[in-house]
Amino acid sequence: MRARAGVLVAACLSVAACGKGDAPKSTPHADGMAMDAAPGDSAATRGYRESMAGMMKASPAYSGDADVDFNRQMLVHHQAAVAMAEVELAHGRDPESLALARAVIKAQRAEIDAITAWLEKHPVR
Repeated sequence: MRARAGVLVAACLSVAACGKGDAPKSTPHADGMAMDAAPGDSAATRGYRESMAGMMKASPAYSGDADVDFNRQMLVHHQAAVAMAEVELAHGRDPESLALARAVIKAQRAEIDAITAWLEKHPVR
């Protein structure tokens, strides 16, 4: 259980680091081009590309309110994490990765609910 929690924390930190905005243009999704389907993509790769493209497309404009912007951006980030985990469940085979995907879905859905409730109480001014 501790090992799985450690893997979950490491995965979350890795995903969070990807959004810092300092990624060089050569990274696969820095310019958005690599998110398009490519010939020969597996069903899983198409699913991962679609989840990332969907997150980028759904990212709301910034409001100028740090708290609102944080919650709004995290909402789409968490929704993309659930979508990616669902791709893993549909196409993955490794038991540890499948367990992590289930844990991600459970945790992210709970956080999506909390973020949604917070946003309902704190409309953009």
